[in-house]
Amino acid sequence: MIIAAADGSSLSNPGPAGWAWFIDGDRWAAGGWKHGTNNMGELMAVLDLLRQTKGAQDDLLVFCDSQYVINSLTKWMPSWKRRGWKKADGKPVLNVELLKELDAELVGRRITFEWVKGHAGHELNEAADARARAAAVAFQKGLPVDEGPGFSPDVVRTPTPDVSPGPVREPDLFDAAPDPAPDEDEHPVVALQRSWLSDAVRSDRSAAEALLHPRFMEHDVNGRASGKGRTLATLKPHEDPITVEVEGVDELAPWVVQLRWRARSRSAVSLRSSIWVKTNDTWRLRFEQQTPTAR
Repeated sequence: MIIAAADGSSLSNPGPAGWAWFIDGDRWAAGGWKHGTNNMGELMAVLDLLRQTKGAQDDLLVFCDSQYVINSLTKWMPSWKRRGWKKADGKPVLNVELLKELDAELVGRRITFEWVKGHAGHELNEAADARARAAAVAFQKGLPVDEGPGFSPDVVRTPTPDVSPGPVREPDLFDAAPDPAPDEDEHPVVALQRSWLSDAVRSDRSAAEALLHPRFMEHDVNGRASGKGRTLATLKPHEDPITVEVEGVDELAPWVVQLRWRARSRSAVSLRSSIWVKTNDTWRLRFEQQTPTAR
């Protein structure tokens, strides 16, 4: 059996994007785009892994920290195909070019997907994540991408498909760090998290109060705890705009979601974990913790 991890990364999501899969130090690959989404990277990592291991005749176990990828390939794709690659609401399926290629590559393969929590010390997942992020950073800086040795010298490697992430909001001339347009397959708490960081909400106490759970608690980068009252009393727009780089969305219960993300500004980067709770069909921010990290 071949055991691998596949992962994707996008700076600003959408933005410079990377993908990677990793088996061991001698067998891994990476690539990406100048402009793409995290989900595109996650899907492309699996697609390239399938292509490169096609002639191996081995069962394949793939670790993914993306439930979107696993659900797309094991649950949702048959119904999407029956509807002509449309979702239940009639809207087109996102990333359809990659999904169609994956659909073709999955035929006849013995493959098992297993979800792992991202950034939790899983050796293969961490190795894939580091290479995917390195590819995204290389595209961001205009540097060559380390594509890795691949699976075997005998495998002819196909180029990464040039696929579009879809329409993206045009940046405002006065917006130093615009947030990307939301992905239709993205969990709604991601858009709410971006809203929480926006000047519009942070300048409007009533709007901010509506986003926070009555028992909201925050631990900042210095370990200081603040409840809802203190947070609202000191709330103001960020002097240095922050962008949200999604690391993972974990459904802890149908009404509880943990959002793992990286807050990036011109001057600092921090890892953050946010807990969103759904009450009366409304998601509210219940808890947030910040951890400083290297850029």
